[in-house]
Amino acid sequence: MRAIIDPKLVDWSDCQLVERDPGKLSGVPIVKHTRVQADSIVENYESGSPVEEIAYNFRISEDIIRELLAYGVSRRNHPAP
Repeated sequence: MRAIIDPKLVDWSDCQLVERDPGKLSGVPIVKHTRVQADSIVENYESGSPVEEIAYNFRISEDIIRELLAYGVSRRNHPAP
């Protein structure tokens, strides 16, 4: 069973695999050395795409995809009730 990760609730600020640079995609969190938005990885996974397919489509290793998803699960922001 997949863990539900709402990409809008993930705080990517401490993720070593993600960078924010105002000169790249207006500062949106992206996977380092790519132009792939970290949230896009999560959104694809949540939509049912397997890790292998995401890795192939974005040309990012499966290991990095898994690390990003694990980080997303562990670093969800929990909105106030």
